[in-house]
Amino acid sequence: MVVAMLKYPLILLFLSIPTSMLLWLGNVGFSRISNSSENDEDGVIPPTRWLFSILAPMMLMVYALKRKSVCKSGAFLGIVVAFILSIANHAFFVCLVVFFFSSSKATKFRGQIKKKFEKDFKEGEGQRNWIQVFCNCGVATLLAILYLIDCGSGEKPINFTNFYRSSWLGLGVMSSFASCNGDTWASELGTVFGSSDPFLITNLRRVPKGTNGGISIIGLIVSFLGGLLVGLGYFLTIFYTDDSSNYFNPPQWPIILIGGCAGLFGSLLDSFLGASFQYSGLDSDGKIADRPGKHTRHISGLSILDNHSVNLISSFLTAVIIPIISVKVWPDV
Repeated sequence: MVVAMLKYPLILLFLSIPTSMLLWLGNVGFSRISNSSENDEDGVIPPTRWLFSILAPMMLMVYALKRKSVCKSGAFLGIVVAFILSIANHAFFVCLVVFFFSSSKATKFRGQIKKKFEKDFKEGEGQRNWIQVFCNCGVATLLAILYLIDCGSGEKPINFTNFYRSSWLGLGVMSSFASCNGDTWASELGTVFGSSDPFLITNLRRVPKGTNGGISIIGLIVSFLGGLLVGLGYFLTIFYTDDSSNYFNPPQWPIILIGGCAGLFGSLLDSFLGASFQYSGLDSDGKIADRPGKHTRHISGLSILDNHSVNLISSFLTAVIIPIISVKVWPDV
């Protein structure tokens, strides 16, 4: 039993050490070629960071596969996404971890109730495929790549005066994950708490539970809390990894609140897009269908977008809008 428990971590460690060393050596060589001064090591990422950024994503995806939270395609893309996020900024990786674990638990929570009204209900924690990973993490990964290219690898406090680009991109990544987490919490938890049916966001009429674009007071509250949790993860990572003298000037606590606002905003935006451009119907079994059928009664929405594209669009818009607003309201140095 003990041997079986140690098997996978030892294998992953055995694979990660030589891989991280090769990447570090390549990074050192590239830095020497690209910099005029041989003593300039600003662009060299430490070998320990390479090791962590390879080992941690692999262990996370092995765990996810064993829990059936992702399928093989989702795990493969998840490793790539987690590696990019971690090598750029550990706070980005923590946001991913918070989103992954909390949304998986939310998906599994009271599954027997959701099964009654969701036609495409999946047992367990959702078994996400590569499309879902891309649509939920693609925007954050793109911003992380831009962060790595423009700002380098490492954690920086949110400070629009001294670190404008890194602050903007950092809040963009956090807001993207907060949006996805807030929407997931609203969809998965808001539908199982309370006995009344939700309101359609576009006209405020009552619709069956599970309808795309349906909102409720409980759903809005948990969407804020879901984003708040992502913001808290980002804040704690900066708190424990950044040792610059600029940490408390300006204060970093607004990160948490902005995470909550991003979760709420992303959930509302997702609901509006879902109610307007995503089909919802009631089939003969009384379950919510996301495509027209012979015996399906239309409830709301045009059959233009699916759930994946709605998630992608809402996370993108949230990742752009929230940093723009944050620049205006963030405390001055």
